[in-house]
Amino acid sequence: MATREEFIQKLKTKLDDWNANIDELEAQLHKVEEGSREKLQTQIQELKKKRDEARSDLHRVQSASAEAFEDMRDGLELAWDSVSEAFRSALHRFLD
Repeated sequence: MATREEFIQKLKTKLDDWNANIDELEAQLHKVEEGSREKLQTQIQELKKKRDEARSDLHRVQSASAEAFEDMRDGLELAWDSVSEAFRSALHRFLD
């Protein structure tokens, strides 16, 4: 099992990846047809919201006590996996 610092670094890396994914999707806005553009804009806004919530989770982990961190870890991993899947789905839908 990863140490607290390794876990935090893993979360920071995921946030960086998600930011890059959002940038990729935003770059596609001018390339998609009008009907798809609105869907893509909505998807980007949803992903930004999820990213911002995840960033808030990261701040909570960074300031949590060691005991609280242990209690939070499993739930955060599941939540972040769900966000990762949302990003994969959006990338597949709009970039493939």
